[in-house]
Amino acid sequence: MSGKQFNVAVAGATGAVGDVFLSILAERNFPIKNLRLLASERSVGKKLKFKGEEIPCELLSKDSFKGIDIALFSAGASRSKEFAGPAWEAGAVVVDNSSAFRMDADVPLVVPEINPEAIGQYKQRGIIANPNCTTIISIMPLKPLHDFGTLKRVVASSYQATSGAGAKAMAELVKQAHAFAKGEPYEVAAFKHQILFNVIPHIDSFLDNGYTKEEMKMTNEGRKIMGLPDMRVTCTTVRVPVLTAHSISINAQFEKKITREKARELIAAFPGCQVMDDPENNVYPMPLFAAGKDDCYVGRIRDDESAENTLNLWVCGDQLRKGAALNAVQIAEVLAAKYL
Repeated sequence: MSGKQFNVAVAGATGAVGDVFLSILAERNFPIKNLRLLASERSVGKKLKFKGEEIPCELLSKDSFKGIDIALFSAGASRSKEFAGPAWEAGAVVVDNSSAFRMDADVPLVVPEINPEAIGQYKQRGIIANPNCTTIISIMPLKPLHDFGTLKRVVASSYQATSGAGAKAMAELVKQAHAFAKGEPYEVAAFKHQILFNVIPHIDSFLDNGYTKEEMKMTNEGRKIMGLPDMRVTCTTVRVPVLTAHSISINAQFEKKITREKARELIAAFPGCQVMDDPENNVYPMPLFAAGKDDCYVGRIRDDESAENTLNLWVCGDQLRKGAALNAVQIAEVLAAKYL
């Protein structure tokens, strides 16, 4: 990256992803000239720390983006639809973490390790979409396997942490654990059911086909990012009583046989992936290990004995980092280095 610095805005700065945005921008020393933190009316004036400095939050409005080069959005789909256009009109390129624009044909949907060339398409709308967190974590190890053996079909089942539903959902899990310890009744608000000691096969709203929006996000976004519009995909997404880091069980069928050994070699060589696959010594990816880490961890790599040319994988990744804020900052890094 050149010595140029950029004026950056973070919309939704006080949320769970916004907080991680600030951490990652600092960790990666993104070339920031000025940083503007934007939030809802109730958070105006709240001070957030960035590199030892306290920066007050300003109101997110259509006039918030004058002089901004890059706007990182984590304020939700409705806010993105309202404010992304005005941000582009003011001269900012929007990297949007919501679902608002992901499937729009004229908006690039990007995982920088997989399709960085798509970033240049931002000039049509001024928006680059950040994929769904579970989609990103799932397709990271699938990309090198596809390049070698050509994907035919994917069956994915997710085990998604409460942080995927936001800071209030994480707090609810902790509150329920405290209530259990004290013998008190559980408060249930963030989810449809108690999450402590439970798993809930329901993330986002149900559609007419019986799937949830989250399941169809994984199905359709993966096709778009990989450039495989006709790939056969089916997903089941489940919320589990974990604070941070999503896990996904993946069954992937290929045109060409990929041995376990070759799969390990391909995944280990792919940027952003690490192989943790020594089950005899109880070494395999787990949310406790993946939380707070940037890479996606892959293990339990084995042949599917019921179908030819098919592998089973278990993947864990921190959905607030690679699944959200890190991926968006990586997009911004490519944008800053090659396009702005």
